Amino acid sequence: MKPLRKLLRWTGVLLLLAALGAGYVAYELTRPYAAFGEETFIDFPKGTSTLGMANRLADAGVIPHVWEFLAARALQPRRTLMAGEYRFSKPASVLDVYERIARGDIFYYLLVVPEGHNMFEIAAAAEKLKLFSAADFLNAARDPSSIRDIDPAAPTLEGYLFPSSYRLDRHTTPKRLCQLMTARFREVWKELGAPANVHDSVTLGSLIEREARIPADRPLISSVFHNRLRKGMKLDCDPTTIYAALLAGRFTGVIHQSDLASTSAYNTYRHAGLPPGPIGNPGKDSLAAALNPAETDYLYFVLRPDGSGAHNFSKSFEEHLAATAQYRRVSQRQQVEEDPPAPVPRRKKSQRHH
Repeated sequence: MKPLRKLLRWTGVLLLLAALGAGYVAYELTRPYAAFGEETFIDFPKGTSTLGMANRLADAGVIPHVWEFLAARALQPRRTLMAGEYRFSKPASVLDVYERIARGDIFYYLLVVPEGHNMFEIAAAAEKLKLFSAADFLNAARDPSSIRDIDPAAPTLEGYLFPSSYRLDRHTTPKRLCQLMTARFREVWKELGAPANVHDSVTLGSLIEREARIPADRPLISSVFHNRLRKGMKLDCDPTTIYAALLAGRFTGVIHQSDLASTSAYNTYRHAGLPPGPIGNPGKDSLAAALNPAETDYLYFVLRPDGSGAHNFSKSFEEHLAATAQYRRVSQRQQVEEDPPAPVPRRKKSQRHH
């Protein structure tokens, strides 16, 4: 009996120690690391081992000890740990850190490029992410060598920086971003199956994108431009004068008479035909509209005064003048209603002249 009692006693001690050890490990793995310092970025290359990750995390002060990360791995041995760059900005437990890496919660910056944005607007948006300067992006965007195979006439990458959402990391360069955007353009252009001249189609698509406010107007605006081009009429497109001013570095947010009189080849009020290249980066729908215009006799369009964003389309100049006059009358009336003139204060008797 004594050997049996002794065995049971030691078994109990071992179970108690195991329970205490398990409790300690659980405590260590689930408590946030109080000694965590400042924001840290850690990049795990492909093929990094669990031990390699543990060492990098411990050396950077993200976790207290290497063995804790290995213990987390032992608890979840079937999880795949994902390579990539991770951002650690606050204290976290070892299990939380392990879960993030197993989930592939890789750090990235999100650059959202709306349809129609030009390279100057894209440069400003990228600069806000603090990855590189707007000037550096514009330098990369002004080199069209990467799209010479599809558009030998392209003066820059303008028009081929496809509008979409892009995930960037801290190592993304302006050139790499341009490569991502032009690669996306190639995919979309292939989806459209367009046999037409890519340069003219993208240029026209950029004009449609900047003019259209609602999707239904895109094919109609395209028909106006196609009809005017066929007749040899000037396109009289306001966004092209804005782009000319941007290229000259003098756009102030308002179109001036001097902009309309500019001799720039991009000024479609002075020059017939398409401008030398795109004035922005059209989305898929505007590219499709450029390739497939509606069949109309329209030669003019002007915004409707109802605030819907839709346009009135006209076949004759007289109809267009009437639509334009209506737009101006309603706009002026709305402006007065929104900002009525201040009442003239009545003068006191002592201020009257006799």
